[in-house]
Amino acid sequence: MSLTWFNDELKEIIVTVTTTQLTINKFGATFFEKANQVMLGYDPVKKIIAIKPLSKNDVMRGDIPEHTRYNVSLSSSYARITNKSFIKKVSDIFNLNPDKEGIKFKAIWKDNTELLEVLINKEE
Repeated sequence: MSLTWFNDELKEIIVTVTTTQLTINKFGATFFEKANQVMLGYDPVKKIIAIKPLSKNDVMRGDIPEHTRYNVSLSSSYARITNKSFIKKVSDIFNLNPDKEGIKFKAIWKDNTELLEVLINKEE
């Protein structure tokens, strides 16, 4: 018998940007399972939105100001960060016009920096 086990290939991480939130698909949400909060950033030169998960220890350490940390909601199929001000800022910088359904972008997880980088120039 020549048995070959099925191995589902790696899935892509997709982040949907709407007018009020960032929603990370199930595969990307796995990087946020232990996150207590997140930090949000952007790089207009690289054209990325950066999302950094923060563990409870990161938050409790006290060296990350409260006004730079944001809540992340996890479900079994996605992670969601709601921050209308941040969405407005990156929409202005990257000339985005998200609607209620949102704009889907590919993203990559960077192990060395523990950042999820949303690739604004790679619309899904």
